[in-house]
Amino acid sequence: QGREIWTLRINSNAKENEKSDKPGAVFMGNHHAREHISVEVPLLHAVWLLENRDKPEIKNYIETLDIYIIPMLNPDGAEYDISENRYKWQRKNMRVNPDGNIGVDLNRNYDFRWGGAGASHSTYSDTYCGLSAFSEPETQVVKKFFESHDNLKTYISYHSYSELILYPWGGTYEPVENENDRK
Repeated sequence: QGREIWTLRINSNAKENEKSDKPGAVFMGNHHAREHISVEVPLLHAVWLLENRDKPEIKNYIETLDIYIIPMLNPDGAEYDISENRYKWQRKNMRVNPDGNIGVDLNRNYDFRWGGAGASHSTYSDTYCGLSAFSEPETQVVKKFFESHDNLKTYISYHSYSELILYPWGGTYEPVENENDRK
């Protein structure tokens, strides 16, 4: 529907889109439209960092990291969820699928294990993964963002409906094979 996906960058010396040699960290909210509090958590993290930037441990954190806050990945779904002054419990984005059902679960639309366990290929399902990996404009934005920032080292996605904080490889109980990745 054309709504923007905003990103706040906290970096003590790099400006705008200037590359940084610092390791990058991404904090993202609102993959799922109905998870409104997941927008507030990364925003309040940014507020806390900026309000406490003169404290030695926070100053060090800001000076040694390239921090990105993406509070709302699903603005179309979030806007729809609160329209008409009531919650509709919309989880997915607002894609109109070929059969008329609405939405794709953005969290299930990435290429890592696309269409596997926990995803559905039925458009009516809350966990519908889309026609293909990265079929959605929102996940395409994330893909391009990560590909254009080769300094990114960690990413946290906030989810409130199930009260989860998901880390990379969070979809498996198997230990991460690569020792460096595990660290």
